[in-house]
Amino acid sequence: MNKELRELLEKINNKKEEARKLLAENKVEEAKKIRDEVKRLQDKFDVMKDVYEEKKQEIENKEPLKTTVEVKENEVEQFVNHIRTGFKNAMSEGSNEDGGYTVPQDIQTRINEYRESKDALQTLITVEPVSTLSGSRVFKKRAQQAGFVEVPEGGTITEKATPQFTVLTYQVKKYAGFFRVLNELLKDTNEAIVNTLIRWIGDESRVTRNKLILALLNQKAKTALASVDDIKGALNVQLDPAFRFTSNVVTNQDGFNWLDTQKDGNGNYLLQPSVSSPTGRQLFGVPVVMVSNKDLPSVEDTTAGTTKAPMIIGDLKEAVVMFDRQTTEIMSSNVAMDAFETDATLWRAIEREDIKIRDDEAFIYGEITLS
Repeated sequence: MNKELRELLEKINNKKEEARKLLAENKVEEAKKIRDEVKRLQDKFDVMKDVYEEKKQEIENKEPLKTTVEVKENEVEQFVNHIRTGFKNAMSEGSNEDGGYTVPQDIQTRINEYRESKDALQTLITVEPVSTLSGSRVFKKRAQQAGFVEVPEGGTITEKATPQFTVLTYQVKKYAGFFRVLNELLKDTNEAIVNTLIRWIGDESRVTRNKLILALLNQKAKTALASVDDIKGALNVQLDPAFRFTSNVVTNQDGFNWLDTQKDGNGNYLLQPSVSSPTGRQLFGVPVVMVSNKDLPSVEDTTAGTTKAPMIIGDLKEAVVMFDRQTTEIMSSNVAMDAFETDATLWRAIEREDIKIRDDEAFIYGEITLS
């Protein structure tokens, strides 16, 4: 709308307002005159507007078509295109101190979902998102409360030692690796490239985090377990009741097989069905979690000629906290090492996390002797 049309429209609106005021004052005849004038102005406006639109269309038809809105690629398409070009034009957009490219949030979410979809111990612990390389967090320990103490009237009330808080400092460490793909993959669809990345990074990240968690748990002194009764004793006595109903039994394939073959006096198997347990089994109402022997191996006692399977019992969300930077950085090269000669591309991925014991009383690390 040009200036002349805007001025005429404003005049029409002013006349309409004037007519409303006259009607409010019961000056009907004067209001009718204003109404007739508004009608004439409105007709004039309509004609002028039609002429203006026609001229505008004629000018647009004579000029070459111009793109008024730049079509912007979405993050995933842009990311895949950078993969195909080896991130040559991406460093100003998503670069960081290591020269890698930060994986877009949409793909990072899919990596996280894939990583946690199978055999992921990360789902059993507390994960604390962090945005810095180092720092600290304060956690409240689920410790026993001592209760109030008797105080005489007028006596001094002493400060209670509870609730207990733990300050954990963290410094995330870099974990990285690379793998090789044939260059034919780069000619495939965006979804094929993205799915390959998700599967590779998700699996490597899951195994990395499983190893970190298990190595940390393995630092605790071992508790010998000889029977199912010892497992029940650990749940009932060795663990604080605060952890009893939030605990899991985490074992490897050897330990799970041992549990799965235990029977009561009537010959009924002790493991019962469970909807919440990853294995679909529970022992004394406690979910049983099975980890691969490759990630959590049994220990061979060559002196005694026996094998001991790990049996980690407790609430690992209270026991362990992982400080997760929650980003994955990726870089690619078709000339590094022998990539050029083999017509391949090397993809390198980096993630950062740190892991700490939050409460070592929340679990026991048991070992069951297999027969």
